[in-house]
Amino acid sequence: MIRIANTPRYKTDGGESMEIFAPKIAVITGPTATGKTALGVALAKELDGEIVSADSMQVYRRMDIGTAKVTPEEMQGVPHHMLDVAEPIDNYSVARYVKEADLCVQDILRRGKLPIIVGGTGLYIDSLIAGRDFGEASSDDSLRLELSARYDTLGGEKMLEELRAFDPERAKKLYPSDKNRIVRALEVYYASGKTITEHDDETRKLPPRYDAAEIALSFEDRADLYARIDKRAELMADSGLFDEVRALLKSGVPEKCTAMQAIGYKEAAMALRGEISENEALEIIKRESRRYAKRQLTWLRRKENLGWILWKTAPDFDFGRQFSTNYLLSHGLK
Repeated sequence: MIRIANTPRYKTDGGESMEIFAPKIAVITGPTATGKTALGVALAKELDGEIVSADSMQVYRRMDIGTAKVTPEEMQGVPHHMLDVAEPIDNYSVARYVKEADLCVQDILRRGKLPIIVGGTGLYIDSLIAGRDFGEASSDDSLRLELSARYDTLGGEKMLEELRAFDPERAKKLYPSDKNRIVRALEVYYASGKTITEHDDETRKLPPRYDAAEIALSFEDRADLYARIDKRAELMADSGLFDEVRALLKSGVPEKCTAMQAIGYKEAAMALRGEISENEALEIIKRESRRYAKRQLTWLRRKENLGWILWKTAPDFDFGRQFSTNYLLSHGLK
């Protein structure tokens, strides 16, 4: 069993240094289709841990095949948290994730077990580790809905121009198609009077809530990663992805809701409308999944202090478990 030790951190307040403690947690991350789920389960069994999912789509109920959600058999008896916590019609946010996932992590720590964060949504993971406070704008549903409706009416370019007037730094990082991020930046400013750039700068100055030992998975050869992604997409189609999307739409889930814009669901919905064939949809899913993996790798490579495991042609979970255990032990989990 691993004992959860605390590492002291220091916060300066008015010139006085104040010692605080950040609980230690483990993180298994990496692009899609790299074996994060299997390695997380193996580590949890080895180190008396529990899994906290960090996947922005696996939070939704009834969206299982297209999100590659872990099955009860794959869990092997290991408790998993932050799965199926929202309806597809919900506008699930990173702020809500941090609030709910933090409660899970704290509960796991109180019971003397190791929290293992497993997933590929980098923003969720980084925000949870930092303990990011999203401020009062996080709960202003009416303002968010109003801004979202304005985006739909005026378009992304107009809304980005509005943001540029008071937060040019954030605006230059966004594209007109980045609806959620544009709406979020406007929401923070109109609710708090602070730009999201100012808010993020203030947050970064705070010590992190958790001391995370992070392990990232990928492949030595990018072609092997892409081949694995393609095979996963084919398996999803064979396992009933199109039927899953059909059932969601039949139940009243709107095609334009955030959840249905996910890779796999949007393309399947196009095929069900007759705009493209299922084979064409599958090829688009493969392409967009490969592009998403590339973005995930870009996000990870800007980070320091990651323990990288680069598989050869296929994951070697015996090696991965041994490497990860040693890596976590070297980071104070003992």
